Amino acid sequence: MHDTTEKGRGAPLVWVALLTGVSVATTLALACATPFAALAAVAATRMRAAHGFALIALAWAASQAVGFCLLDYPRDPRTLAWGAAMLSAALAAAAAARWGAARGAAPVATATAFGAGFVGYKAVLLGWSFVLGGVHTALSPYWTVRQFGREAVILAALLLLYRAAVAAGLPPAARAPDVIWV
Repeated sequence: MHDTTEKGRGAPLVWVALLTGVSVATTLALACATPFAALAAVAATRMRAAHGFALIALAWAASQAVGFCLLDYPRDPRTLAWGAAMLSAALAAAAAARWGAARGAAPVATATAFGAGFVGYKAVLLGWSFVLGGVHTALSPYWTVRQFGREAVILAALLLLYRAAVAAGLPPAARAPDVIWV
C-alpha cells in the first residue's frame, strides 16, 4: 500500500508541504479562514494519520504566522488563547475526519470525513467560546452555513488539485490503511 520506491518515499512530506502552502494561500485570500475541515478530510482519506495530523498542525502554525505577521492580529491574551483553541479544534477536526472516513464507503468517505471534521471543529470551538466569549458567533446559523459552504468549495478545489498533481506525476500520499479508494 505504501509506495516504497525511491520516487514515492518523500511523497507524504511533499503533500504536507503543498497542502500547507494552499492553506496559507486561503488564509491570505480569506483573511484568516483556514479550511481546517477541508484539510482534515483530505488528510483522513489520503494520508496516514501521522502525516495528516502534521498537516493540520503545520497549517495552524502557518495560519498563525500569517495572522500575526501579515494580517496584524492583536497581540493580547484573548487572541493568543483563541489561537490555542483553534489548534485544539483543528486537531479535533482531524480526529473526527479520520473517524468519519472509516465509516463511509469509498465513494462517500470524503464526504463523511468532511462532515465529521466540520462538526468536530465547530463543537470544540463552541466549547471554547463558553470560556473565551463569542457563543453568539459560534452558534450563528449564518456563519456556520457560510463556513460550511466555503470549506466545501475549498475541499472540491483541494481534491481537484490532488488529482491534477497525481496525474502530472507527483506520487500520491500514503493512503490511510482503513480507507479503500477506487
